[in-house]
Amino acid sequence: MNMILNTALKKLSAEQKFMISVIIVNGGNYLYNLILGRILGPEQFADAALLITFLLVLSFIAMTFQLSTAKFSVIFEDAIFKSFINIIYKYSSIIGIIFGVLLIIFSKQLQVLFNTQSSSMFTIFGIGVPIYFIMSVNRGVFQGGKKFDSLAITYQGEMLSRLVITLILIYTLSLQSSILVALGIAISFLFGLLPFRFRDIEITKKHELPSAESKYIIKFFLLTAFYEFTQIIINNSDILMVKHYFETYEAGLYASLALIGRVVYFVAWMFVMLLLPKVVQKQKDGESHAPILFKYVSYITLLSVSIVLGCYLFPELVINIMFGPEYLSVAPLLWKYAIATSLFAISNIFAYYFLSLDQYIPVVLSALLGVSQVVLIIFFHDTLSDVVIMQIIAMAILLLFQIFFFLSYQKLSKKSSTNN
Repeated sequence: MNMILNTALKKLSAEQKFMISVIIVNGGNYLYNLILGRILGPEQFADAALLITFLLVLSFIAMTFQLSTAKFSVIFEDAIFKSFINIIYKYSSIIGIIFGVLLIIFSKQLQVLFNTQSSSMFTIFGIGVPIYFIMSVNRGVFQGGKKFDSLAITYQGEMLSRLVITLILIYTLSLQSSILVALGIAISFLFGLLPFRFRDIEITKKHELPSAESKYIIKFFLLTAFYEFTQIIINNSDILMVKHYFETYEAGLYASLALIGRVVYFVAWMFVMLLLPKVVQKQKDGESHAPILFKYVSYITLLSVSIVLGCYLFPELVINIMFGPEYLSVAPLLWKYAIATSLFAISNIFAYYFLSLDQYIPVVLSALLGVSQVVLIIFFHDTLSDVVIMQIIAMAILLLFQIFFFLSYQKLSKKSSTNN
């Protein structure tokens, strides 16, 4: 049996192994959330879900550094790459410290804003933030260099350590659950640093980049940061606003709904990881890159249809298996939420494709639709159903705009190639 397994693994490419790893990591993260949901119950899970949402927000901010590192790891070589990697580590550390300190300073205000049981959960989380930014740059190096084995290990280490450490803390310590969850998350960042690529890092030496390269990096970084900001709005504003507008019990129910419905989005991230370095390399080599987009969009579409159909046909079964009977009241909303996240996941593939090509318009579109989602929820939040429907409307419009822009971009590209 072991021989068969080893033979099968040897036949898999690094990319295929990474895809399997991401599925395992997503499964582990889901297991982590499901266990917390069952152990803590809706009210305490609301605080835990808020921390997980903060983690997602953090991941989007840090993703700016990861994607920038990945892109320029493909483009830059030798001395320029060495200077770049040292500079981005420096600035990621500074930004991480700033965000961490802000979380600690405003922990009391965050407690009031989100109706949490403790402010200490934000303080503990803030301490771990700088580590996460460093971890993201390290991952970006692996991603850009297509070192998918090492990249997979960093994600697996973070996921497994968070799951195991959090459960150990919950079952051995009698502190508030939100504090223990925050501790588990912060400690897991240390495990996510491994393996760490020390090569080319020179802390004591001053590094500079040529003016042209610096401008290119800043341009891409700001574009990516802006898009990641829209990701934060679209992907997390609903949970934060529900936590603000609704009672703790309802917020906990919605958190479980969001967790199940977002499975397609989390899987889509796997394709984003693979797409960016491939598209950048194809563009660098002057080759066609649209087929890469088509491949990943088709994968996500098939996955989305399957998940939405499953949620529509067996909502109560899914909720009961994953969270238990306490959460069954949100079962009718499950397939609708799955539609919203599916639309977002597909449009997200388009957006990152264009981000790889330094295109601005899709990013602006995402920002506008992200803001519109928030505005819609502000005005229509009488029930949890209203919140979900507003997201479907916003995400459907976003996907239509992305498709329209892609078709326009293809026409312009063909015209320019014909003229040349």
